[in-house]
Amino acid sequence: MRKAAILTICLCAIAGAPADANDSSAELATGGLVLEKSDNIAMRSEDLFISAKEIRVSARFYNSSAKDITTLVAFPMPDISGGNPDELISVPTEDPENPLNFATTVDGKPVAVRLEQKAFAGGLDRTEVLRRLGVPLAPRLAATNAALDRLPPSAQDELTKLDLIGVDEYDAGKGMERHLYARWTLKATYFWEQTFPTKTEVVIAHHYIPSVGVTVQTAIGLKSVETEPWFIADRAKYCMDADFLAAVERESNEAKMDYGSPFSEQRISYILTSGSNWAGPIGKFRLVIDKGAPSSLVSFCGEGVKKISQTEFETVKTDFVPKSDLHVLILKRINTP
Repeated sequence: MRKAAILTICLCAIAGAPADANDSSAELATGGLVLEKSDNIAMRSEDLFISAKEIRVSARFYNSSAKDITTLVAFPMPDISGGNPDELISVPTEDPENPLNFATTVDGKPVAVRLEQKAFAGGLDRTEVLRRLGVPLAPRLAATNAALDRLPPSAQDELTKLDLIGVDEYDAGKGMERHLYARWTLKATYFWEQTFPTKTEVVIAHHYIPSVGVTVQTAIGLKSVETEPWFIADRAKYCMDADFLAAVERESNEAKMDYGSPFSEQRISYILTSGSNWAGPIGKFRLVIDKGAPSSLVSFCGEGVKKISQTEFETVKTDFVPKSDLHVLILKRINTP
C-alpha cells in the first residue's frame, strides 16, 4: 500500500515598486519544494543559490517510514496577471509554456514534467474560450498580444464581453495605433509523480530564471528620499544598514552625476517560509547570493553572512526553520554587463 501526499512549490505574486520609480518593473516571488505537512519525509539539507540570472535549488529528502511513499510533486508558477499594459511585470522569457524556464532532476536524472494551465477572469475559468480561439494562455507576452490583434471582430467582441481583453490606444509617432491586451490571470502548475523509497535519500534539484524587478536608476542614497514611506519600507525589507547606505552615497559622490546615483536596481524575492512544512527542521541550510559584478552592491536580511568570492555571499544554518521570506536588493552599476 502506498501513502500519498502532495508536494508543492509555493510561489506568490508580488507587485511592488518604489513610488517614484517611473521606469520600473515588479518581480514575482519564487520559492522551493515544500510538503503539505509530512511526518515521514524530512529535508536533510537544502542548497540554495540566488542571482539575477538563475536560481538553483538542490535538496536531499529522506523517507523515515517503513514503507515507500509515492507523492504528486507540483511546482505552481506565480500567478501572472494581465491588465494595464503600462504596469510592467517582469516575466523572464517569451515561452508561453515555461516563462521561468523551469527544469528539474531527481537523483541527477531529468524529470519529464506535465503542465496544467488555467486562465481566469472575474473568478471564472475561461481557458477553453482562449484555446478555441488559438490564443496563448500566458498574458504579458508579445506572442499573446499579437494573437489577440489577429482575431476577427466577432471574437474580439466575445472576449471583451467576458472581460478577457482590454484596448490600448496610443500614438508612438506613427499615428494612432490600437492594440489588444490580456486582462486574465494565468494559474499554471508543473507536476510529476515521485516515489520516496523507505529509508532512502532522494535528491531533487531544480533551476529556473527568476523574475527580477528592475529600475533604470535608483533613488536610494539620496538624502531627499530618506523620509519617504517607500524608502522606509524598503530599508526594513532589504535590511539596508548604515554601511550599505554610506557606500551608495560614496559611490554617488564619486560618480559626479547630474542627478541620482550610478546604480540601477535589481530586486529578487524568494519564499523561504514554505520550507517549514517538512518533518522537522531543515537539517543543513546553505544560501549563496551572487550580486553579479564586483562593482555591484547587495543588501538582504541574514545572519552570519560571509563573503566567499568577489561577488558571492554565504550563510549556513543547522536545524533551520525559516521564519520569514527572503528579499534581495542588488544595486548594479549603470552600463555594467
